[in-house]
Amino acid sequence: MISVRRAGGRFRGGDEAAGIESLHAFSFGRFYDPDNLRFGPVIACNEERLAPGAGFDEHPHSHTEIVTWVVEGELTHRDSTGHATVVRPGDVQRLSSAGGVRHSERNDAGVPLTFVQMWLAPKDPGGEPSYDIVRGIADSTPYALPEAGAMLHVRRLAADERTAVPDAPYVYVHVVRGVVRIDGDDLGPGDAARITDADGLELAAAVASEVLMWELPA
Repeated sequence: MISVRRAGGRFRGGDEAAGIESLHAFSFGRFYDPDNLRFGPVIACNEERLAPGAGFDEHPHSHTEIVTWVVEGELTHRDSTGHATVVRPGDVQRLSSAGGVRHSERNDAGVPLTFVQMWLAPKDPGGEPSYDIVRGIADSTPYALPEAGAMLHVRRLAADERTAVPDAPYVYVHVVRGVVRIDGDDLGPGDAARITDADGLELAAAVASEVLMWELPA
C-alpha cells in the first residue's frame, strides 16, 4: 500500500518574525493529529528554512534519533556533549539523544538555509547520547541507524533514471528536489510516500532528482 502525502498538506510552524519557517509531515508540537503520529519508527520529518542569523537556541531532547540532511546553505550544530559542527549539503548528521542531550541549530552563514530533519524512535530508550556525521555520503552507501533498526538511502537520479525501492515492511520516501514517479504517482519537492510491504517497486526520475528513502522495520 502507498499513501502519498503532498508538501502543501504539511503543518506550518516556525516563527516568521525570527526568520524560521517549519513544515511538519507528522503531528508535531501544537499541531496535534492523532491519526498522523508516526510511520513505523519515524515520528517527524520537518523541513526547516532559516534566514541568515536565525536558528533554534539550545533546547533538550531525549529518547530520539535525530537525523539531519542539509538541502542548501550551512547548518551550525552545537550540543551539550561538546560537538560543534558545520553541516553542509551531502552530509548526514545523527544525534542520538538517548537519556538526554541539549543542542542548538543555527544559520550562521550569510545565505538562506534549508534542511530536512527526521526523528526516529529508538528500539531501546535511555543510554548515553552519541553523535555522528558522514561527509559527502555516496548514493551507493546506505546509512545504517541500528538504534531504530532503520537504513537511510540517499538517491541522486538523472532524468529518466530508475532506482529500486527497498523491499521492506515500511519505506518512507521524501523528495528533496526534482520529480519522481512511483506506482503511477508523480512526487515533487516536499512530497512524501509512506509505503507498506514494499515489493518490487521502483522510483523513476522525470528530471534530475534527489530523494531520501528510509528502509524501516515492522
